[in-house]
Amino acid sequence: MNKFGIVFLTALFGVLCIGYGTSYSADGPEAKQKLIEQLFKEVPPKDGVKEITCEQFQKIRNSGADYVLVDVLSPESYAKGHIGGAISFPVKTIDDKTVSAKLPKNLFVVVYCGSFQCHASTIAAKKLSGFGYKVFDYKGGLREWQERGNALVK
Repeated sequence: MNKFGIVFLTALFGVLCIGYGTSYSADGPEAKQKLIEQLFKEVPPKDGVKEITCEQFQKIRNSGADYVLVDVLSPESYAKGHIGGAISFPVKTIDDKTVSAKLPKNLFVVVYCGSFQCHASTIAAKKLSGFGYKVFDYKGGLREWQERGNALVK
């Protein structure tokens, strides 16, 4: 084989390896989880709670990362409408007996309530953080979600 052939094959091999590596890391489950882990590191706690914006929440939702979305309002409110994919876990029912049955410890948790004026999600986030969960508080809640053109699920 001549020098041109060796150079060509070496370059081709390099391109294939780089392409494979990039594709694997960009689409793999590890990369999806890294996004949410990085966000958790970047968001500073405010009064012990990591509050996120609607944009940050959307970034988590669209990332494909594994997390649990928790509606902390009453069961009646949840039945009237909630963010798609959310589970109902009213703030008043969060305690050391119920939390392990409802939430896996290895996943990030995003809590929300009615709006910026509602404090149920902040209370829930503090409780869950106290039990060792990695929690984000989506403060805008149901009101902001709908104001931004998103539908609720019934």
